[in-house]
Amino acid sequence: MILHTIVPEFIVFQTNEAEYKKQRTVQYNGVTLLVQQTEMNEYEIVRVLSSDPQHYLTYEPGTKLYATSLQFMV
Repeated sequence: MILHTIVPEFIVFQTNEAEYKKQRTVQYNGVTLLVQQTEMNEYEIVRVLSSDPQHYLTYEPGTKLYATSLQFMV
């Protein structure tokens, strides 16, 4: 298989599976986000999973959220 992309190789082929286990999909103020748990019981936004451009202006990767305000999705 050949993969033609501008995305760096370390993003496409991540090797540390433990990092994936820390990630969860959540609802925050009606916006679906992919977040990763940190050591301080916080969650950091990894990716915005929305088709609304306004959500990308409001929520950016790296922003910290607290677990009390998140709705975890199954």
